[in-house]
Amino acid sequence: MVEVKQFDEQGVVSLLKRLVETPSPSGYTERVMDVIQAELNDIGTTFKKTNKGALIATVKGKDDSRHRLLTAHVDTLGAMVKEVKSDGRLKLAMIGGFNWNAVEGEYCQIHTASGKDIRGTILMHQTTVHVYRNAGTAERNADNIEVRIDEKVKNAKETRALGIEVGDFVSFDARFETTDNGFVKSRHLDDKASTALLIDLLRNVTENNIELPNTTHFYISNNEEIGYGGNSNIPEQTVEYIAVDMGAIGDGQTSDEYTVSICAKDSSGPYHYGLTRHLTNLCETSSIPFKLDIYPYYGSDASAAIRAGFDVRHALFGPGIESSHALERTHTDSLQATAQLLYAYVTSDMMD
Repeated sequence: MVEVKQFDEQGVVSLLKRLVETPSPSGYTERVMDVIQAELNDIGTTFKKTNKGALIATVKGKDDSRHRLLTAHVDTLGAMVKEVKSDGRLKLAMIGGFNWNAVEGEYCQIHTASGKDIRGTILMHQTTVHVYRNAGTAERNADNIEVRIDEKVKNAKETRALGIEVGDFVSFDARFETTDNGFVKSRHLDDKASTALLIDLLRNVTENNIELPNTTHFYISNNEEIGYGGNSNIPEQTVEYIAVDMGAIGDGQTSDEYTVSICAKDSSGPYHYGLTRHLTNLCETSSIPFKLDIYPYYGSDASAAIRAGFDVRHALFGPGIESSHALERTHTDSLQATAQLLYAYVTSDMMD
């Protein structure tokens, strides 16, 4: 039986709160990567920064000829200013795959090129029921959704005078909350929950001088939501590539908020059978609660690496996340199970 580490619930949840409350839509991730870099410096681990802005920390193992790589991503869904409208409000262009109704009514920030952040609210143009007969039935789309800016503006000229322009990034408020019975609710748990778990694992391994059987890379990527986060800078000695990302919950799925979810297949095709079986065996022998699942409309950094041509065994697991790409929720039970599988995996012998 593989040893199962204790779960630092307070540390993980505290870091997760800081991460989700740091704006990081894909393409605008410098702030959150600064948070990650500060964590890595505090741990005292060796790391490098890629040209795309990702961070890769490395722990040398007993076997330095065959490497493992684990990745999680800190980029999130978001938007960009598509148009400054004649009335001073903003049209948006999506970053990542979400439905407009998932962000309707959300508070947001517009990040201007000058570095100033301006508050706003994402609304339907036809929101006022006392004016618009079709307020409830109008289509939620890019033509009808807009940002109401929290400034005294009445036209495009006054909005532009604030420094707002086409191409500025827009981030959605996280609304982070925990409950006494263990639920964690927030936007952007995908994939900042997994990122917090990877940092916790790296801290545990480094501070306790745990010798890993194989050199292991901890890859924090920043472009996953747009399809090319972890598809470069993979050391040539890498044999196994694990994407630590959310489990999707819904009708026909086995994943839940209380176990670690292991993905057998997503829209890119099946994950490596042998490596997936290795993960399920670790769960079974160490009594880690898990669910196997297939995600029909899903892709990961591991599948991006395969499409890029890397010759690696790839697999995917992570905490179960309810209502993905909307107002998400998980439970500390799922975070704990994922932490246990992470530790069991990096301390296990590599497959032949």
